[in-house]
Amino acid sequence: MYYAIILLTMVVLPIVSISAELATTTGIGGFLLVCIKWFAFWAVGVRLLLAGLSQIWKPGFTLKSILGVDDPRAHVIAQELGFANTSIGLAGLLSMVFTSWVLPVAFTGGVFLGLAGLNHLRRPERSLRESVAMVSDLWGSAVLLIAFVLSLF
Repeated sequence: MYYAIILLTMVVLPIVSISAELATTTGIGGFLLVCIKWFAFWAVGVRLLLAGLSQIWKPGFTLKSILGVDDPRAHVIAQELGFANTSIGLAGLLSMVFTSWVLPVAFTGGVFLGLAGLNHLRRPERSLRESVAMVSDLWGSAVLLIAFVLSLF
């Protein structure tokens, strides 16, 4: 389930959503805004909300299966991360309603995912799940931040 959620929210669903909207969009500026909008929704909104809720309700999953930590005393830390992920995820979802939020969400989500990805990269002995988290974090960050910067011009 974990791998399916990552694949869907970081690749498949953004591409499907962008492709569907591009039929009515013209110009590079329109293309960038469509990319930012849908990555902000799927990669930041849906993915981080799902991760956050999982970390709040099942902190042991993140700790043990992704980070390799098997200490119940650390559950509170995973839950705190869950609160941050849930908050950012909700902003990503709401960016579909409040369109002026799209660029700030893209920036915030891009920085958050980038820092998380770099943190995973620093750990030489990563599990497969952590490696998937790292790659998807860095991918999402790159897409969001590159599109964000290009949209400023």
